[in-house]
Amino acid sequence: MRSILIPILGLLGAAAASSGELRGLAAAARSILGADQGVYIEAADGTVLLAQAAATAVQPASVSKVPTTLALLRKLGPEHRFVTSFAANGPIRDGTLDGDLLVESDGDPYFVDENALLVVERLNELGVQRVAGNLRPRSALTFDWQSDADAVRLRQAMSGMAPPAAWAVVRALDAVNTYASATTSLTPPGIQFATAASIASPGAAEPLIERPLVVHRSQPLLSLAKSLNDYSNNIFKPLADAAGGAAAVESLARSVVPAAMRSEITLSDGAGTDARNRLSPRAAVKLLRALEQELAATGHALFDVLPVAGIDEGTLRERLNTPGEAGRVVGKTGTFGDYGASALIGAISTSDRGTVYFAILDHGVPVPEARRRQDRFLRALLTRLHSVPWNYQRDTSPAVARAEVLTAP
Repeated sequence: MRSILIPILGLLGAAAASSGELRGLAAAARSILGADQGVYIEAADGTVLLAQAAATAVQPASVSKVPTTLALLRKLGPEHRFVTSFAANGPIRDGTLDGDLLVESDGDPYFVDENALLVVERLNELGVQRVAGNLRPRSALTFDWQSDADAVRLRQAMSGMAPPAAWAVVRALDAVNTYASATTSLTPPGIQFATAASIASPGAAEPLIERPLVVHRSQPLLSLAKSLNDYSNNIFKPLADAAGGAAAVESLARSVVPAAMRSEITLSDGAGTDARNRLSPRAAVKLLRALEQELAATGHALFDVLPVAGIDEGTLRERLNTPGEAGRVVGKTGTFGDYGASALIGAISTSDRGTVYFAILDHGVPVPEARRRQDRFLRALLTRLHSVPWNYQRDTSPAVARAEVLTAP
C-alpha cells in the first residue's frame, strides 16, 4: 500500500496566490454557485480562504460516507478483513457432502459472484462436488450488494449459475496464482445442491458433527472502503453497523470537529440515504481533515479511501478529467433526489498552499446543473491555487484479487 502522507508541495520558489486572486473566489462563488449555496475552503494551516453559508447545515447525501469511513477505520483498522466461513455438518464421501453446507458471515459487504466462485473452487479441491442437503445461512448475509438472508442468490451462484463475466475474472486470477488450479473451462464451476424438500433426516447412528471447510477473508478494509466510495455504493448503510451504528458514527463525527460545529452534524444513517441527515460545509471540511489524520497515522492518504477525479472509475471518473485537471482533486460526491441535494467535498494538492480542503453543498438546484456549477467553480479554484497532481497510482487489479480463500484448519 502506498505510504505517501502528504501531496507534492511543488518546486521551491513557486509563487503563492495573491490576495487579489483569493478575493476573487468570493465573487466566483456568488456568480457560479449562487449566493445562497454553501461553500467553505480552508488551507492546510487552517486559513479560511472562503466561507459562504458555511455554517448552514443541509442534506449532504453521500458525503455522509466520509464520517462512516472514519468511524470504520478508527474501530477496525485499515487491514481489517471481514470473514465468511463455510462448514459441513456431515461427512464427505465420493464427492458428496452428506448433510448441509453451512455459511456464516461477520458482515462482509463486498461478497459477490467472483468471491463465491473462489469458494466453490476451494470446496471442489476439498472433494465437495455435491451437497445432499442445502446451503444454510447461520447469520445475516449480503451477496451481490443485497441482503440475502436465506442465501438463495448465493446458492444460485455456487450452483454454477454465476455470470460468465465473473468467471472470466476468476479464471484470469487463477492463471497467475500458483496455489489455484488453472482451468480452460468457459463454464463456471458449481456444486450440486439437493432441493430442500429432498433433504433426509440424519440417522441416529451417525450424529451430525460440524467440520470447518473454507474461510473467505475479504479484501482489507482500506481498499474495500475505497471501492465503495469510488462508486458511492449505498451498502455503506448496513456497513455502518460494523462501526457501531449511525448513532456511533454521529457521535464520533461531532467529537472531531470544534464545539461550535457539533450541532451542524446530524447523521441518521451511514450512507446518506436518510432525509434527516444534515451537514454544514465547514463541518464537512473538518471531518475530511479528521479522516486524513486517521489515515496518516497508518501511513495512508485520502486517495487511499476516496476517488481521484478523472482517474478512478466511479462517480468522479468523468468530472474534472481534462489533461490539466485529472488527478488534482480527491473527493466525495453526494446526490439526494433529482432536485435537492448535490455535494462535492475534497482536497486539492497545490504548489503554493500545500493541501487545500473544500466543501460545496448545494440545495434546491437540479442535480445536473449543480454538478456543472461545482466543476466550473473548482476549475477556477484550481487555477487560482496553482494546483498540481496528487502522487497517486490507481490499482487496476480486480477487487477479488485482494481477498483470501483459505482451507479451514
